[in-house]
Amino acid sequence: MKLSNFNFELPEELLAEYPSEHRDEAKLMVLHRDTKKIEHRQFKDLIEYFDEGDLMILNNTKVFPARMFGNKEKTGARIEVFLLRELNAEQRLWDVLVDPARKIRIGNKLYFGEDDSLIAEVIDNTTSRGRTLRFLYDGSYEEFRAKLNMLGQTPLPKYIKRDLEESDNERYQTIYAKEEGAVAAPTAGLHFSKHLMKRLEIKGIDFTEITLHIGLGTFNPVEVEDLSKHKMDSEKAKIKIETASKVNDTKKRKKRVCAVGTTAMRAIESAVSSAGELNEYEGWTNKFIFPPYKFSIANCMITNFHTPKSTLMMMIAAFAGYDFMMEAYKEAVKEGYKFYSYGDAMLIID
Repeated sequence: MKLSNFNFELPEELLAEYPSEHRDEAKLMVLHRDTKKIEHRQFKDLIEYFDEGDLMILNNTKVFPARMFGNKEKTGARIEVFLLRELNAEQRLWDVLVDPARKIRIGNKLYFGEDDSLIAEVIDNTTSRGRTLRFLYDGSYEEFRAKLNMLGQTPLPKYIKRDLEESDNERYQTIYAKEEGAVAAPTAGLHFSKHLMKRLEIKGIDFTEITLHIGLGTFNPVEVEDLSKHKMDSEKAKIKIETASKVNDTKKRKKRVCAVGTTAMRAIESAVSSAGELNEYEGWTNKFIFPPYKFSIANCMITNFHTPKSTLMMMIAAFAGYDFMMEAYKEAVKEGYKFYSYGDAMLIID
């Protein structure tokens, strides 16, 4: 498989600027891998495809307000700072992206807040836009993080051209988000409402959680035609022993094990034993899944519609089958499905 295999014409108006009015009323395309049948439903109809004893694996990562705006010392130039990951809590060191990067050099100071109550010093260059910042703050760690949260904004994807709205703070977060650390939402999970989850529970469908903190690397463009040469950025993942046991037990009973989103799928496929079971895991993963690939854990997945040539689309091709996925994407464009983070959903089952 080559990069050019994953190109298709995506009309700009199909990139979702807003989520559906109600979480569980987004469109749902159902792909049956065994019969190659495609159905058009609503997300809340998901319940019809699952039975008692089936299991859904959710990514409980929580998006933190990673986008900040500061001013450069002396010139006062407005600089966007995107927090990527904390390097050292004690020293307040962070990996960030800056824009415009050409203005920011080692030794520069940036001031945040109307009263300049938070200051950061640039101490290293990491990439063309990447910098390492040391935040100069005397309060406790808890006070420092509260300050970052107060000054930061919900990091909507760059493709959304409109201004951030109050509703985005809630809608760009799953209802089960717990573990703070992601700079992007696990978007397949955005479609679950409290009402739908209650209905699924009543029917006997079980849930378990993993944590994979999504970084911007998930969205980095693939720049090599030979996919085997693409390197994914590492993301932090955690799978508890209780989750591994629940998943393995469900597999043994030959029930559905459904990965909710590409991030949940990446996490579980990064922790597979030689016997094909899920292991407890805590660490980093840079796993890149593209066709051909044999999945070990989930036999079902929920995902959004992804952009051309994206690594997310490549994983879906590996799971659904390349030809079937391309047929489904063609159908999605024809039927006006919305793509990307706030877009519609797809359920892939046997």
